[in-house]
Amino acid sequence: MSPRMVAVRAGWRRGLIELRQSFTNPGELFSHFLWPVLLLIALFFLRDRSFGTTGFGLGALALPSMLGMNAAMGMISMSQQLTADREDGTLLRAKAIPNGMVGYLVGKVVSVAGGLLADLAILLIPGLLIIGGLAIDRPSAWLTLLWVLALGLLATLPIGAILGSVFTSARSQGLIQLPLLGMIGISGIFYPLTALPDWLEWIAQLTPIYWLGLGMRSALLPGEAVTVEIGESWRHLETIGVLGVWAVLGLLLAPAVLRRMARRESGSSVADRREKALQRIG
Repeated sequence: MSPRMVAVRAGWRRGLIELRQSFTNPGELFSHFLWPVLLLIALFFLRDRSFGTTGFGLGALALPSMLGMNAAMGMISMSQQLTADREDGTLLRAKAIPNGMVGYLVGKVVSVAGGLLADLAILLIPGLLIIGGLAIDRPSAWLTLLWVLALGLLATLPIGAILGSVFTSARSQGLIQLPLLGMIGISGIFYPLTALPDWLEWIAQLTPIYWLGLGMRSALLPGEAVTVEIGESWRHLETIGVLGVWAVLGLLLAPAVLRRMARRESGSSVADRREKALQRIG
């Protein structure tokens, strides 16, 4: 077996160990449930409300969009973990091992994607019990859900790796939360995008969050719900195109950015970041 494949297998095992630990550590287990539970509470209060005069329930429109939003949040989890590992020297240790960065990245993808899928299940399964009007009895619904989710992860996780390489500390990495919240606010997650001004519609359609939400809605909503979408179409080809462009850009840029970041890592830089962190705590 080639050294690279050995590193991939080691990364896979490491990712599974990290994933298991995240569900046995009380603090991390709480974080897995916190956000889905908050969204489920919002769904509960939306369950009897309709969108305008269309007759479609706001809860039914919101649940698939929330799934898309949570999938997009994977890039934030990836960036936060990369930044934290860079700050505490984990990346430096991975760099010192032959093909260590390959194993490290495989492990992170496995742990982040696995945790994300678990979070989506925590939201989806109770959500289906709370909200009615979803077309989940069609085999094509689950097939669409799978390809949208797979393409969405390819589009967002590399972006998270890039963001985690750019920011040198967990404190500075938190700066990306504000623009992300802004994107979520205009992405049509909590209200159909057609209700927003035209210029906001165009901006939202440049982000992967909107297309993830649209793809999830096309999978889980009945066909007549398409009337509240732009152009009264699920736009599957456009979804594949936009998410595909994000995925290609991320997969092309992420390895180069990560290699450049790894070359700049040293024992002195890690020690300097630790000292600054201790000064902030003190």
